[in-house]
Amino acid sequence: MESLKLALAMVCIMGLTLIHICQAQDSPQEFVDAHNKVRTKEGVDPLVWDDDVADYARKYANLRQADCKPQHSDSQSHNYGENIVIGPESETTAEKAVQYWYAEKENYDRENYKCLKGVCGHYTQLVWLDTVSLGCARVQCSSGQYFITCNYFPAGNIDGEVPF
Repeated sequence: MESLKLALAMVCIMGLTLIHICQAQDSPQEFVDAHNKVRTKEGVDPLVWDDDVADYARKYANLRQADCKPQHSDSQSHNYGENIVIGPESETTAEKAVQYWYAEKENYDRENYKCLKGVCGHYTQLVWLDTVSLGCARVQCSSGQYFITCNYFPAGNIDGEVPF
């Protein structure tokens, strides 16, 4: 009887460990930390996690799970900014998604507040000064790819305004 109790306890401990490992992957804190590492480099205030924004992100990510389309939601109707990325599991972690968006910095002329070439809107949303909170979600699509969406409140990339 004691060996059965010991075996059951070990199974429970292993199960809790696996739950912790699964939850740790792209946890809210990982998204916040990745964003704030970049924001600190750029001299802007850190962001905080917002459960309402995260709920919006989660619902949208779940909608994209079937097709994994690189399509933005209607986040502007909620005054949310949005960045998305799609890719294989190894390339779509919280840290790598933020680094992908941050790489657009090379396309941005901070002195004149404009894109020099290509895309830079993901970068400017990432470092938008007036943005104070975020919520993100990551899902595996039926194709096997992963879809990450991060939403920001209030939204950045406002026409006629500058990010810094």
